[in-house]
Amino acid sequence: MAGRNRDTSPPDGESQEAHDRVQGDGSPGDVLGGGPGGVFQGDASGERAQDDGPGEDPQGGGSGGGARGSGWGGFLGRRLLGTAVVVVLVSVGVFCLLYLAPGSVQQTLLGTRPATPETVAAIQARYHLDEPLPVQYLTWLGGVLRGDLGVSIRTGSPVADMIGERLPLTLALTGYGTLLAVLVGVPLGIAGAVRRGRATDRFVVTAGVVGLSAPPFAVGLLLLVVFAAWLGWFPVYGTGEGLVDRIWHLTLPAAALAVGAIGMLVRFSRAALIRELDQDYVVFARARGLGGAGALAYALRNSLVPILTAAGLVVTGMLAGTVLVEVTFALPGLGSLLVDSVTFKDVPVVQALALLLTLLIAAVNLLVDVGYSLADPRVRLGGRTS
Repeated sequence: MAGRNRDTSPPDGESQEAHDRVQGDGSPGDVLGGGPGGVFQGDASGERAQDDGPGEDPQGGGSGGGARGSGWGGFLGRRLLGTAVVVVLVSVGVFCLLYLAPGSVQQTLLGTRPATPETVAAIQARYHLDEPLPVQYLTWLGGVLRGDLGVSIRTGSPVADMIGERLPLTLALTGYGTLLAVLVGVPLGIAGAVRRGRATDRFVVTAGVVGLSAPPFAVGLLLLVVFAAWLGWFPVYGTGEGLVDRIWHLTLPAAALAVGAIGMLVRFSRAALIRELDQDYVVFARARGLGGAGALAYALRNSLVPILTAAGLVVTGMLAGTVLVEVTFALPGLGSLLVDSVTFKDVPVVQALALLLTLLIAAVNLLVDVGYSLADPRVRLGGRTS
């Protein structure tokens, strides 16, 4: 009986309330967080207080909402300023490279016809070639700021119309290739991380290395020979008519673009998930009885930031890779237009394409940054990371 009636009075210098929190009723729930005052209950409340911080409203109001609003404004302002600087630098670089390239606009327009001084002077005056190089660039830049991209030297058509006709095909090809890469690369990376060190993991790593090492134009030629010429499953060239027919025609070009992207996504997703699976919170969750699928879901969500980084790199890489793939499959997109324009020194078209690609890449990077804040609430655009 003496053992049952043990003394529960607090030691000297300790309050009864603090003593009761430590003593509890002797059940594991009080120690492991099941009862009131448990360890994990106290830790959770402490983390919430630290994350919210003083003066921040979790619902987005108050001073916290104002700070986030100013953070967004500052972020967008800095991003727009940086994009403007990059656009100017790229346009100046492209303009100078075209000026230094061999050949001239006069030779391109005249071809094999005799070049009289009057004809050459007329061509130079029409396209401002008789002016200094800085004046030529400023003339082009002034037109762009007014919404005028100029006229093609090679065809005489407005540059905006030429780009508008070819842009949808390039965007569709890039989107299709990105979709294939994500649907194949991310699941393979997850499978390699879950079965780390096994045969599946070795196969995934090897496939990723092979994909990263294969250039898109070489993959495109291989796909054309095997699946179009030998097997006849897909058309050799063309864009198709209608949605289904266009998807069928763009499958091989999109696959050629996606092979290298799959390798990148496999490496990023596998490495990020392995790092998260080794974290203490995953080990603790499994020890508490959480199933493998539940623990994997928590780890995968925390791996989204590196995967989004890889996805952004994939999209920007595909925008550049379409140049060779469109030429390989004879697709009338922006890539083939860029190749023809560089060959004929069609400066207005090349400058407009460089401007467009720069803006597209900047937009992709902006979307990736926004995705960071959606995937991980600790990431605050334009502010500190909590």
